Amino acid sequence: MSYKQLKFPEASLFLVTGGAGFIGSNLCEAILNLGYRIRCLDDLSTGKQANIDLFLGHPNYEFIQGDIKDLQTCIDACKNVDYVLHQAAWGSVPRSLEMPLFYSLNNIQGTLNMLEAARQNGVKKFVYASSSSVYGDEPVLPKEEGHEGNLLSPYAVTKRCDEEWAKQYTRHYGLDTYGMRYFNVFGRRQDPDGAYAAVLPKFIKMLLNNEQPTINGDGRQSRDFTYIENVIEANLKACLASTEAAGKAFNIAYGGREYLIDIYHTLTRVLGKNIEPHFGPDRKGDIKHSNADISQARKLLGYDPEYDFARGLAESIEWYKNNL
Repeated sequence: MSYKQLKFPEASLFLVTGGAGFIGSNLCEAILNLGYRIRCLDDLSTGKQANIDLFLGHPNYEFIQGDIKDLQTCIDACKNVDYVLHQAAWGSVPRSLEMPLFYSLNNIQGTLNMLEAARQNGVKKFVYASSSSVYGDEPVLPKEEGHEGNLLSPYAVTKRCDEEWAKQYTRHYGLDTYGMRYFNVFGRRQDPDGAYAAVLPKFIKMLLNNEQPTINGDGRQSRDFTYIENVIEANLKACLASTEAAGKAFNIAYGGREYLIDIYHTLTRVLGKNIEPHFGPDRKGDIKHSNADISQARKLLGYDPEYDFARGLAESIEWYKNNL
């Protein structure tokens, strides 16, 4: 079932943290389109004002500029909230290697503050962003929950800690928590700019501008790229999941496997560009291959991703052509 058919109690209030970011703003848009109320919390440290301005005139949309590192801000933001979709965090493995103390404070303490705020306010469901980075150096594919390796970056440590704290809040305080282990999410409004930009929007923008992109390593690394529509579905279905499924983290992906060099050549063909990439060194903290087993999310959340990589990529290219 598409998330567009999902039904929540009338006048339900969703809190989306990180709602000015890529995933958060797409969640806000989808929930407003379903007819429910949104409260967005973001400190705009990595989110964009433009992603707030999209919805500011909407009667069901409220924006709070605030920081999840401040507990009182989190408590105030959770007042009268039914569902929390906690997306606020700093991403990027390389940046976490440069700023480990900040990542711990922002991603771990910030999430703990949100869990506590949700508990104090009697929130029904707490859905939060985790990451495929928690699998670390586990070589077996596909990646399956319960088979994690050694963590390879401070960012991965923060996400694993978030999962453990969420588990504690389910076990001891009865807060229904659901972790979303995202695998390489892409799609509209993903930022193509900056040193830590994700690879797909960066490639698309550079090729549209007739610039030569750099591929880290040999391009033979593979990823389970996950279109944003599938991520929206997973978050909303988690809000309707059973208490029996709470306290767990779920792989959120399509279940495919795409090689970076093949994606690059697809983009050059679709965009009509004859530009060979530059090959740079491997990125520190990166894993070589990633591919998800999504059977647990299918079984316990009813997750059934509609968008394969090709369909998602086609929609993304159109969006960037019209919006860059």
